[in-house]
Amino acid sequence: MSTGHHDRPTRLVDEAVPSGVVLDLGWGRLIFGQTFTSHERVHDVLMSEAADKRDIAIYLRDPHVLVGTAPADLFIDPSLTYRLWLHRYRQRKESIRGVVVRQLETTGDAEAVNRIYAANGMVTADESVMQANQRKAEFIYLVAQDAESGDVIGTVTGVDHADAFGDPEGGSSLWCLAVDPQAGRPRVGEALIRHLAERFVARGRSYMDLSVMHDNEPAIRLYDKLGFERTPVFAVKRKNPINEKLYTPPGDETDLNPYARIIVEEAFRRGVAVRVVDARTGLVELSYGGRTVLTRESLSDLTSAVAMTCCDDKALTRRLLVDAGLSVPDGRSATKDAGDVQFLEAHGEIVVKPARGEQGRGITVGVSSPDHLMRAIDDAEVVCPDVLLEEMVEGEDLRVVVIDNRVVAAAVRKPAAIIGDGRRTPSALISSLSRRREAATGGESTIPLDDHTFDTLSAQGYAPHDVIGDGEVVQVRRTANLHTGGTIHDVTDQLHPALREAAITAARVLHIPVVGMDLIVPDVSGPEYVIIEANERPGLANHEPQPTAEAFLDLLFPRTRRVPPKEPAT
Repeated sequence: MSTGHHDRPTRLVDEAVPSGVVLDLGWGRLIFGQTFTSHERVHDVLMSEAADKRDIAIYLRDPHVLVGTAPADLFIDPSLTYRLWLHRYRQRKESIRGVVVRQLETTGDAEAVNRIYAANGMVTADESVMQANQRKAEFIYLVAQDAESGDVIGTVTGVDHADAFGDPEGGSSLWCLAVDPQAGRPRVGEALIRHLAERFVARGRSYMDLSVMHDNEPAIRLYDKLGFERTPVFAVKRKNPINEKLYTPPGDETDLNPYARIIVEEAFRRGVAVRVVDARTGLVELSYGGRTVLTRESLSDLTSAVAMTCCDDKALTRRLLVDAGLSVPDGRSATKDAGDVQFLEAHGEIVVKPARGEQGRGITVGVSSPDHLMRAIDDAEVVCPDVLLEEMVEGEDLRVVVIDNRVVAAAVRKPAAIIGDGRRTPSALISSLSRRREAATGGESTIPLDDHTFDTLSAQGYAPHDVIGDGEVVQVRRTANLHTGGTIHDVTDQLHPALREAAITAARVLHIPVVGMDLIVPDVSGPEYVIIEANERPGLANHEPQPTAEAFLDLLFPRTRRVPPKEPAT
């Protein structure tokens, strides 16, 4: 760590601090403490932090002294700094399969980076700043692409200290390593770290540092594996709403699932009082200005028992939507007699599901034989004694979130799929992907190794002991439910007006203020659809960067609305 002062650094990024180096990364600024002549000047820069940004001061001499002089303003970040000595770095003999790492190039790349930041709960960056920085020698912005789909599935940023301020130690640092939580490829983070390290090796840099939260055990295990070592470097940040959970004692909200936590965090940002009633079920009491509302994730006192019944009873939902002139699949109640078989024969393939239930439990998709039909009905009856049969409609599985009669988010949901490596069986690949999905979603998403999974594999010609070819993509579930490993892809800006209007009309028919409407559509940019379900408690955390939690708090506490209702991001 450099400890000398640099009164005349090679490059000044922020003219407001002429004797210190401050780099703007779009999500906040990096403040290089070793280039400042006093703690007072570092404090002044941190206090000039822009709203909704996160500045970081690092490489400070005596950071505890700085915080001690302004304890009401600043805190030492509970992170650890790891260092990779680049003269010891050893390149892999083989590249990581299925992952292509390249420089950030286009506006689309910058948008993809922000999508990944948002999906990981990180502060998003000004895209114009990212693109401008990419043209400067002191920055390296890398993205990881899926070799098959071409999708951007990861990102990392490098800062070259020598180019930034003539660092006599020839150091560098890694920032904002992030992988799409829904990426099917393993080892994306490792590929990004290695590519960045190799670029700094080529530049002759001596080390590469990074900062990681002290409790991020999976990341720390990866850094240990790659040869990083702990180094006594500390970061200082400003006390602000974004950082609040880093400097306040943990409360009951830390035990909440992601769907309740996103609402609580938005409430904190608005000054809404929070009392966790029952963390296990996500039951939370919110209070502001004499008004108190009880919520369970996105379900609240504002949703009536009648509206819940209209959504919970799928047969009733169908009747109400049909009466309103909305499109639904052909269907009937299961009777376990010849009528069921005749319905199957009329449609070829059908969906069997319990009349009540959630999270995809008891649903069988793609039933095509009488034997399969009886088994599927039996499975559905475990969840609810009343069972529905519906024609199977081909198309995209679309979730549209409507809050206060306004479409806030729309996303296509895709069933879980594995990518073969030419070595492992379906069971091994599924277990590996399931662990990654579980870690990325806080335990909310796993892929069960059950009859539905093995039936899906069998329908594609695979047995459990087979080896999946390298790069081959194999779907392992028929349903796109997120709780069974499905992934979700934002399409809000592509949504056809007819689909938007159908979702809003359905919400009004059901008299429900917050709802997730599930549709099957041939194309999200076209007008055709069928509505298959209405979910009275949609997961708001699944739709970053769309403002779902903001819209929910606007509904509950209109007086806390900071600006007019935000339109969904495009």
